[in-house]
Amino acid sequence: MDEPDALLPAATRAVLFDAYGTLFDVYSVGLLAEQMFPGQGQALGVLWRDKQIEYTRLVTTSNGGAHYQPFWALTRAGLRYACKRLALDLTPEREQRLMNQYRHLSAFPENREVLQALKARGIVTGILSNGDPLMLDVAVKSAGLDGLLDHVLSVDVVRKYKTDPDAYALGPQATGLAARQIVFVSCNSWDALAATWYGYQTLWVNRYALPFEELGTQPVRTGNTLRDVLGFFPAG
Repeated sequence: MDEPDALLPAATRAVLFDAYGTLFDVYSVGLLAEQMFPGQGQALGVLWRDKQIEYTRLVTTSNGGAHYQPFWALTRAGLRYACKRLALDLTPEREQRLMNQYRHLSAFPENREVLQALKARGIVTGILSNGDPLMLDVAVKSAGLDGLLDHVLSVDVVRKYKTDPDAYALGPQATGLAARQIVFVSCNSWDALAATWYGYQTLWVNRYALPFEELGTQPVRTGNTLRDVLGFFPAG
């Protein structure tokens, strides 16, 4: 862990997880993509994800949010763009199969163990995600996590994507806690950075040994798996 426990507030009482990239492996869809487009599966998975996130920022910051679309629609748009960019033949059947796979992304193996440990310690748990409610409902149930989450929060209710402060404000609103009493966990460095700026206690899960953002702020802690969140809540 990067920072001493003295920096943590005594009343840290909840954990909110980002969903896509943190609980669910957004690049696992590349396995199916590789079957469809041999030699291009990984490239498609990466470009698809990058364009999906770019679109969330575009619709949030342009014209006061007038061009907002749900995350599912932006995910489809990102897939179509990525296939055109890579000159891949995205037939309607292939598109439907890839989108269906996105609904059922592989969950990281430690998810259930970590959530169970948090619940055993009396910690409020939840998701705070760009995903729209139906996407999250299917993903959570598919991963068998629905009984382990107190809150599943979608930015769809505010029609603004992370990193907009109104998106992060959903956590304190739902839990009744101050942001400093909540640990926000993300594998996406941009998300961990913005959540730190917002005021959350933050854990960046650096699964891929990447550098953090160079904007002068670090997350409260950095780890390699979701298990590192348990360090915020020592077992009694």
